[in-house]
Amino acid sequence: MVSYSPVADELARRFADAGHRLYLVGGSVRDALLGRHSTDLDFTTDARPDAIQRLVSGWAEAVWDTGIAYGTVGAVRHGVTCEVTTFRADAYDGVTRNPVVAFGDTVEGDLVRRDFTANAMALSLPDRTFVDPYGGLAALARGVLDTPTDPRTSFGDDPLRLLRAARFVSQLGFEVAPRVEQAMTEMAPELGRITAERVQAELTKLLLGAHPRRGIELMVDTGLADVVLPEVPAMRLEIDEHAQHKDVYEHSLTVMEQAIGREGPDGPDLVLRLAALLHDIGKPATRKVEPGRRVSFHHHEVVGAKMTRKRLRELRYPKQVIEDVAQLVFLHLRFHGYGKGEWTDSAVRRYVTDAGPLLDRLHKLVRSDSTTRNKRRAAALQRSYDDLEERITRIAQEEDLARVRPDLDGNAIMELLGIPPGPLVGRAWRHLKDVRLERGPLDHDEAREELLRWAAAEGIGSAGEPED
Repeated sequence: MVSYSPVADELARRFADAGHRLYLVGGSVRDALLGRHSTDLDFTTDARPDAIQRLVSGWAEAVWDTGIAYGTVGAVRHGVTCEVTTFRADAYDGVTRNPVVAFGDTVEGDLVRRDFTANAMALSLPDRTFVDPYGGLAALARGVLDTPTDPRTSFGDDPLRLLRAARFVSQLGFEVAPRVEQAMTEMAPELGRITAERVQAELTKLLLGAHPRRGIELMVDTGLADVVLPEVPAMRLEIDEHAQHKDVYEHSLTVMEQAIGREGPDGPDLVLRLAALLHDIGKPATRKVEPGRRVSFHHHEVVGAKMTRKRLRELRYPKQVIEDVAQLVFLHLRFHGYGKGEWTDSAVRRYVTDAGPLLDRLHKLVRSDSTTRNKRRAAALQRSYDDLEERITRIAQEEDLARVRPDLDGNAIMELLGIPPGPLVGRAWRHLKDVRLERGPLDHDEAREELLRWAAAEGIGSAGEPED
């Protein structure tokens, strides 16, 4: 039995009393059948937009008509968002993803234009008659993603559906029908017609899904990733018998899965998942066969951070997401210099300071970046990181590493050196911060002496002016 908010029946009775049909439709029906309850409900109706407005006005607590040109009126009642759209029978211009809006007369005609059969089911309200002309329920039961019409027609109408297929695979754990996968492979370049913002929105939903590895694998296998994230399929490096190394692509997918397993109670972490997927994208560009046929990837974290920034900017991700993911990519390899605890306290301080608010994510990424099948080596890596975290905790308790700053602020520097605000103050401040990281906290007299020593070495006279 399909379960949904009683608000839906309230609304349906208003439409029925006015002589109109109302259907719960699309993802709302799919999710209800899957037991996934939502406070966002989608409806379709034979009523035209002006009639929809009249019927929801006075019943809803809020009404909006920003989508009325496409036949959609939105409303909220008792915390439930309802979007009601007139039956559609759109055509597409074959150049953009924008439809030439045309209203239809039947629910079956409306359903056939939808992306996938699992989204092409409807429930007539309030009588609860189930409408499933394209086998959506059977596809849902089998966990198969198929299209109501020829998939080439569906994807040609709206190429964003190519990426939506991968997104639904991630969110629902479905498989795509063979004909759908074939059409995706043939039509992957068509995704280039879609704006970066829309692509990014679908990719983000895919990455935050329950099965993102499946979605990424489908993107790579069909060529969609060549359009959206070409750096990911580029990691599928050939493994040669004389210079064996891990398949970086498979390794990255495994790291992403392991990082997901370390996520906390706040739910999916987009920054962590992106960093795990992209942490090794610099390897193909830095791959080198060393003497003895050993493969190296020197500085791949530096190259990878630059590549990450470039790709995420092109996908129009928010600036903070871009910087956070790139910084994690840049820092992910640093731990491997830790060895058996040879780092000084200064090195530990720098690790924490450079990670800043990303430290918890960095812990999760680095721990996830071990995919070796050698259980002894894997255990040794985890013990080493345990040791590093314990040292971070100890030093943090002693020194409050979350707020590492020089022991003298800018005002004190200007007063002691007799200099005005300017670049020289910044240089002195950075020097004192480096000393603080290297030696730990200094008392006021020690910090004063260190500043004066630095000033003398820089040729700054007692009056604060550089000496001639």
